Amino acid sequence: MPREQGHKVVAQNKKARHDYTIEDRVEAGLVLTGTEVKSLRAGRASLVDGYAFVDHGEAWLDAVHIPVYGQGTWTNHPPRRKRKLLLHREQIDKLAAKVSQGGYTLVPLSLYFSDGRAKVELAVAKGKREYDKRQTLRERQDKREAERAMRTKNRLGD
Repeated sequence: MPREQGHKVVAQNKKARHDYTIEDRVEAGLVLTGTEVKSLRAGRASLVDGYAFVDHGEAWLDAVHIPVYGQGTWTNHPPRRKRKLLLHREQIDKLAAKVSQGGYTLVPLSLYFSDGRAKVELAVAKGKREYDKRQTLRERQDKREAERAMRTKNRLGD
């Protein structure tokens, strides 16, 4: 049987883009058990409360919910366990330095399969204040209204 090809997104954290200003992104592998992989292949996961941290030179992903696999037995995994991230030493050191500056956190943006291997896209992010969130929403709404006005003007002009 041939290996899997391509990119299959399992879960995205859309709320993270609203709540944080994304500074930098990095792709990391995950250390998973068999039932976790099967549950992910079924397309079930939630990144909403998830975060990552660096502890003793190792990167960890915590509070990501991968539900219990339905056909699993005693080999099933705890849904919100701590999972190790696979990164190069330089990447871990860079992330740890950025997070230690203060105000920055590591947030998972998406969980996906890339050529058959489970990956997570991490972002070095800074929390937005409430007025920043409102400003972003206002800018997006103004841009949408301007595009709508241009479309109607172009239709009437033809």
